[in-house]
Amino acid sequence: MDTQTITQSLAYISWVLMLGIGLGSLALVVLLRQATDATKGFLGFTAICAGLSGLLVWFIDDALPVPAQLHIQAAPDLDGYRSMAIAAFTILAFLAGVRMLRGHRAFILGIAGVVAGVIAEALGALGWASGPVEGVPLLVQLVALSAVTGGSVAAVILAHWYLVTPRISEVPLVLTTRLLAWALGIQLLLFLVWVATGIPTGPPFGALTGSNAVLVWLRLIVGIIFPLVLAVMAYRTSLTRSMESATGLLYIELTLVLASTIVAAGLAMGTGLLV
Repeated sequence: MDTQTITQSLAYISWVLMLGIGLGSLALVVLLRQATDATKGFLGFTAICAGLSGLLVWFIDDALPVPAQLHIQAAPDLDGYRSMAIAAFTILAFLAGVRMLRGHRAFILGIAGVVAGVIAEALGALGWASGPVEGVPLLVQLVALSAVTGGSVAAVILAHWYLVTPRISEVPLVLTTRLLAWALGIQLLLFLVWVATGIPTGPPFGALTGSNAVLVWLRLIVGIIFPLVLAVMAYRTSLTRSMESATGLLYIELTLVLASTIVAAGLAMGTGLLV
């Protein structure tokens, strides 16, 4: 990608990154609230952080530049609906967080917030793409990025909770690291599908040798495979209640995932390449 493409894609990369953090972390919190005995402090705090992330996305969305140098196109007809979906996600995440802090399950609020976040991503993907052939794969990519990015952020927050309240059950972290490993495994599978088929644009396996090959290989090795290994290691250490080790592993995993998400979002928005 050239300098102009990178510069103009920064706002869209921020949009993908921040919405992914908020949506993925809220989805994980809703699941942990229903399936485990995670503490209400962690659940409420993380849900409120998801709301703050949504608020940032709302401001970013309002200031997105016209993508003249990017692969995507402007979608003025959907801008208002996308903004409303982001606003709904933000409000619902805040409300769910407050309810969870008070000890409630907040299942309906949480699920509604997740749905609003997915709708926001759908309006972005289908509006910015040239048609459903490109829009649907882009939406799948955005949802996968959200699961990994938001899940990684929430996992680090949860791991820290064990450092200050070490007597809580290990079940939430065990489930979180297991789900994170599965999400990274699905992301690896999607990478192979995108590259092998050339979806949505480009020849099969062309991404591995094209002009962006360095970024593609970094995305695969440093941004997917290595975090997957770290997530599995964190899962195994959490089984033995080695929470400090799990926290360290998750910190490294989060750093790599954030960089990987930035690369994936930049390639998707700037060149239409899904990896």
